[in-house]
Amino acid sequence: MIYNLGSINIDYFYQVPHLPLPGETLAATDHSVGLGGKGANQSVAIARAGVAIKHIGAIGDDGEWTVERLASYGVDTTHISKSTLPTAHAIINVDPAGENAIVIYSGASGAQDPARINAALSNTSQNDILILQNETSHQETAARIAHDNGAMVVYSAAPFDMGAVRAVLPYITLLIVNEVEAAQLSAALDMPLTDIPVPRILITKGAQGAEWHDLQNGDFTRMDAFKVTPVDTTGAGDTFAGYVVAGLSEGMTPAKAMRLAAAASAIKVTHAGTADAIPARSEVDDFLKAQ
Repeated sequence: MIYNLGSINIDYFYQVPHLPLPGETLAATDHSVGLGGKGANQSVAIARAGVAIKHIGAIGDDGEWTVERLASYGVDTTHISKSTLPTAHAIINVDPAGENAIVIYSGASGAQDPARINAALSNTSQNDILILQNETSHQETAARIAHDNGAMVVYSAAPFDMGAVRAVLPYITLLIVNEVEAAQLSAALDMPLTDIPVPRILITKGAQGAEWHDLQNGDFTRMDAFKVTPVDTTGAGDTFAGYVVAGLSEGMTPAKAMRLAAAASAIKVTHAGTADAIPARSEVDDFLKAQ
């Protein structure tokens, strides 16, 4: 079983002629609302990949529809609680090239209940996986419980926060970072990335693909990205991470899991939106057959 202590956001999308400059006011050309948050995106990606996923999270009174949406994609929502705070939300500006600029309010996602986390993860074992991101509170609590129970702990260090990374570093099995986060982490720890004390690191590089570093046995795997014309890159990294974890849970090698994830993220960026734009496994399999 895969568990995800993850954010649940209401995403507000604004199509803009270009990303705003400091002090600039822009008129949006379009607007939409959807389900998002790095946690929700990754849970949806895992569910869409056909793998069982339990989401641990929190919403406000304004977010009941987000739980219904998660459930509609096959995510187990048993461990999503109601908070007195509003549901987390994101303001997402998207330019004509599909690039984005995002502002996030953590809301209920930043006020998780440690007792509920403990209850959700108390029966985890070496057959389970816990995934985490930096958009919730009590990541260390969850990581420690899962690690002590023998589960694999996968951590997406985004949005990057060195304090949060330091807290969970002793419990991580697989660290997922993009190029910028990798450089920030290396600088903050004052050591090469390959000396960081975690068993495995996955570095995502957008259109340049991804790299898998197994620091225990020295294995290195590179996966190129599929060439597509992007419409909206929001959530591409979450789609990649979710599909990688889904593939690994099925016993795939890192190379096969990364290829599956690369296809899923390639499809995702050709559609506007975040969680709602993540493709189903059948679409990903068809895409790969056509390559």
